[in-house]
This record gives sequence, C-alpha cells and structure tokens, in this order.
Amino acid sequence: MSFTRRTFLIGAGSLSLLVLSACVDEPPTPTRSPTPTGTTIPTPSGFLRSSWSTDPYALGSHSFMAVGSAPEHRDTLRQPILNRVYFAGEATSSDNPGTVLGAQASGALAANDLSTVAAAGERIAIIGAGIAGAEAARVLSQQGYDVVVVEARNRVGGRIQTVTGKGWPGPVELGAWRLRSVEDNVLLTRLGSLGTDSVSVPDAIFRSPTATVTTNPVGSTAVASAVAWAAEGASDLTLSAALDQSGAAKTANDTKVAGIDGGPLLGQYLSSLATVYGAQASDLSAWYGLDQPGNIDTVVSGDFGTIVKDSLTGSTTSLATAVAEVSYSKTGVSLRLGTGESLRADRVIVTVPLGVLKKETLKFNPLLPFAHRTAIAALGFGTVDSIWLKFDKPFWSTDAAVWNLVGTADDITTWYNLEQITGDPVLVGLVGGDAALRVAKLDEAQLVASALTSLRPFAA
Repeated sequence: MSFTRRTFLIGAGSLSLLVLSACVDEPPTPTRSPTPTGTTIPTPSGFLRSSWSTDPYALGSHSFMAVGSAPEHRDTLRQPILNRVYFAGEATSSDNPGTVLGAQASGALAANDLSTVAAAGERIAIIGAGIAGAEAARVLSQQGYDVVVVEARNRVGGRIQTVTGKGWPGPVELGAWRLRSVEDNVLLTRLGSLGTDSVSVPDAIFRSPTATVTTNPVGSTAVASAVAWAAEGASDLTLSAALDQSGAAKTANDTKVAGIDGGPLLGQYLSSLATVYGAQASDLSAWYGLDQPGNIDTVVSGDFGTIVKDSLTGSTTSLATAVAEVSYSKTGVSLRLGTGESLRADRVIVTVPLGVLKKETLKFNPLLPFAHRTAIAALGFGTVDSIWLKFDKPFWSTDAAVWNLVGTADDITTWYNLEQITGDPVLVGLVGGDAALRVAKLDEAQLVASALTSLRPFAA
C-alpha cells in the first residue's frame, strides 16, 4: 500500500478508544467532575516506568513521518544492499509503520527477500532480537539457514519489554502493548495460541477542571479539516502549521462542548496523538504524518514477550552482544562486536531502531548508499513512555477505562484504568513527544509526584 498526499488516514482511528465515538450526531452528555479540594491520593505500592529516549539501544520508540519525509523513504530503507545487507523493523513498513505488526511483517519480508538469493545452508546474522529480528529468524530457521541473532541487551524483545515483578498482579508491559482488534487480528490470534491474553478496552472520558464528557469531537474534526486543507497545498507543512493556516485551530477555539472550551479539547487530542506517534503536531507531516491505520482498542494483558521468545526457538541468540560496525562486500559481511571480536556471515539483516541508525552508533563500512542515508535522515523518530502505578485499592471515582485530562498543564494526560480492563487496581499513564522527553528527566520521586498530581481530578 502506498500513500499520496491526497491519501491519508486520519488520527481518529489511530487514537483508538480515545476518540472511538468522536463522530456522533448527539452532543456529549456532561457529568459533574468530582474534584474535591484537598483530596489525598494514596502513595502507590508499586511503580515502574519506561524511558525509551534514554535507552542507548533504542533512542526512542516510534518512527514517524516528519515534514520532508514520504512513504518512499520507508521503501528505500528496506532495499537490500549488494544482496548482503537487509533492513527490517517498523520504520521500514509502509503498510503498518510504527506498529508491532509492521515490525513483525518487515522481518518476514526481509527474510523471504534474502532467501531468493541465498544458497542453502548459508550463515545469516540478524542484528537485534526484537520482534522484527525474531520473525526473520523464525522464517529463515524454518528454511534451513544457519541463523545467529546478536542482541545488545541482556534480554530479547527490543521495544516489547515485559516485566514480571514481585507484588504486581500480572505482567507489566513497558514497551508496546496496545493493539488494534481488526488490523492486528493475525497477531492477536498468534498471541492467543501462545497463551497470551488480550482484552478489549471499554469507554473513555475527557475531564476538565469543570466538566466531564465522553467524546472529543473537536480534536478529530479540526485535525481532519487541517489535513484535508494541507493535501491541496503545493508543499508539506507540519500538522500544527496546517491547523493554524487552515483556520481549523480557530474554529476549534471558537467551539464549546458541554461546558468545555474547544481549544483545550484540541490540545488534548494532539497530546493523545503524541502517545500514538511519539511526536508533536509541530513535528508531524500534515501530508503523511497520520499514517497508522485502525483503532487501538485492545491491550495485551498477558506476556507480550512470549511471541518473541517463541519465534527465536531454533536460532542461536547471543545476548549482551553489541555490534559496533557492519562491513560488507559482494562476497559477505563481517560484524565487529563491541568486545573487539568479529563475526563472519554470508548476509545480515539489520533490525536496530531508526533512532540508532540516525545517531550512527552502528557504523557501516563502506557507508550506506546515499539513498539509504537520505531516508534515515528524513524519517522522524519519537518517544512514547508509560508509567505504571499499583495501588492497594482503588481511590478513583470513575469506572471509565481511559481517562483524559483536558485543559491542564500536566504532562501525563492519558491514563488507562486497568481495574476496568483486568480487574487490578493499576493505573498506566501514557506520555509522548516532547512531554515524554521532559518526563524522562524526572527521577522516581519527581515522576510519582507528577503522576499523582495529574490523577487528582479522578479521585473520589
């Protein structure tokens, strides 16, 4: 599937349950917002966080389409070099960019492309034991190749990071865990066959200091209008510029929904977009930026990492083995490891995150072709982080599954209430884009304090 500037998938679908009912004929019904002054929120009995922007083997979590980039850049990055160096990962997927499904499919695609030129029994190196690398390893192992996977971390999974900690009622997913029931059906079916459960997510609410509504039609309408306007332009703009220049932002500001001003509702929608794409509206391309299809309406409640471990069965996997340089020629490849040792192979599939390629911490000798370097430079790479808080018992007053703060200065404005999803008194905060970078600078005490402040409007 390819995209033109007239073909765009509006973020209302990408934002899942945050805007599932954004387009309705009836106006939202407001409810009184219980925000008692001086409410004390208990200290959580458990705390876990991700920080993908500071992870040296990721340097972020999601690729996105920045101004100046195009879907063709993803296609270019996927092209093999001398039939020796192949790339995989969500950043190389045109159909499902920025998603687990896109990463998985890219691994299979790279493996199958490689197998059309490789001789039987060749040794294939795969850099990275995330889902793209694991899927490539699974396909090639089944085809009889000698597969060795090298992973810089001391664990497999990449940006799927499942943690099981003492006192937690179930697995904690610090990486990817939100999926789409329709588009990810094959992935969900496989997870189910491995004993990993997933759960549909029920309703969301949007709460300002003065009112609560169950839909946010303002944000999705403004963004759709701005993207349609930008599609008629001669050059690409950022989404924020398109909102301003098209007049969509002004229209939103002049709107009020059940007592909540439209400007803050648009701001909340853009913040929730950042938890999908890892980028601000000031970074996203108005032509191509909203390129994730489908509704994120399902969460993984079992061990997501099981799918990676299962795919790596039958392959040799070396953990804590960083690759410093990939040397390649018409006759083979050589990987220089961080230990100073070398690993020879006939071909290599590189699945490291785009952030690592942009930072050039992995060297290539000779340099990658200019077209590949152009693609790496053009595509954006952002961050979505999660904050998991466990409580001894619920303190909140709403039974909604997803909470969205509107019109506040908090960085964490989207929360998942797992009590309504899995039955556990656990809240998961999501933060993306610039807010994620700010949150990453906070220590544990500061982050917990910030999180509890943002939760105050939901206290009983």
